[in-house]
Amino acid sequence: MSELERVLDELVAARIGVRRHARQCACSLALPSKQAIEALVEDLRAVLFPGYHGRSELNDDSLRFHIGAALDLLARAVQEQVKRGLCFACDREPDSCAQCDRDAEEIALRFLARLPEIQQALALDVQAAYEGDPAARSPDEAIFAYPGIRAVTNYRLAHALYALDVPLVPRIITEHAHASTGIDIHPGARIGKSFFIDHGTGVVIGETAEIGDRVRIYQGVTLGAKSFPLDGHGRPIKGIARHPIVEDDVIIYSGATILGRVRIGAGSIIGGNVWITRDVPPRSRISQPCSQRERFTDGGGI
Repeated sequence: MSELERVLDELVAARIGVRRHARQCACSLALPSKQAIEALVEDLRAVLFPGYHGRSELNDDSLRFHIGAALDLLARAVQEQVKRGLCFACDREPDSCAQCDRDAEEIALRFLARLPEIQQALALDVQAAYEGDPAARSPDEAIFAYPGIRAVTNYRLAHALYALDVPLVPRIITEHAHASTGIDIHPGARIGKSFFIDHGTGVVIGETAEIGDRVRIYQGVTLGAKSFPLDGHGRPIKGIARHPIVEDDVIIYSGATILGRVRIGAGSIIGGNVWITRDVPPRSRISQPCSQRERFTDGGGI
């Protein structure tokens, strides 16, 4: 056996070993495709923002035909990736594999039915970006260029699939935005209307975070968890609420870190680079202590 054959055998054996850790139904369908999901998101973006993404030469006469054709293709593409996600996590009996097909078709239709609702939410996000940033010349600029709008678009699509209990695919969607924008939003987070992330690089929003309406956050903000409670085997306990609740009309400035299941009261302003692990009452103003400047002469004050 050549050295390359030995390497090949070890790599194949290791790959099979990794696969065995995942539950599979009898169909043994391929894993969800990261490339296909990323392309799918771009097609969805073109439907949600026609003319801004995808084909730009659209008019009133061609718009309905364009979106209709796109939806027809999207229905099949969404169903395929959803089915792969379901099969990846499936532990049904071998003779019930066809159920994954039926579930995937139903989920795809329910997801597509939510696109108008997602589009309306994104329209409010775009308007919040325009109104919240004096550098924005128009809402159109936010759609074309703002990383926060890109990340929130991916999040709102992923959250809809997450709410339909689709495994794996929602996380791939949000991590695609994370890779391109530096904004990390878990698909399980709950985010209200008119949400604006300005600049955005380094923002982290955890799985059980809850964000109200008209919230604005800046780069480097973390809505994270404190140390994780462990079970009897020393493993983190899953499914518990461990991230902050941010109520309506809150502004969180750059570098702020808010950890644990704390509540930031409505109308509060959280200053930059603060560290919060306790509840903040409504209409609070939290900031670092102000620096003081003193003049020492002849050793005075030392």
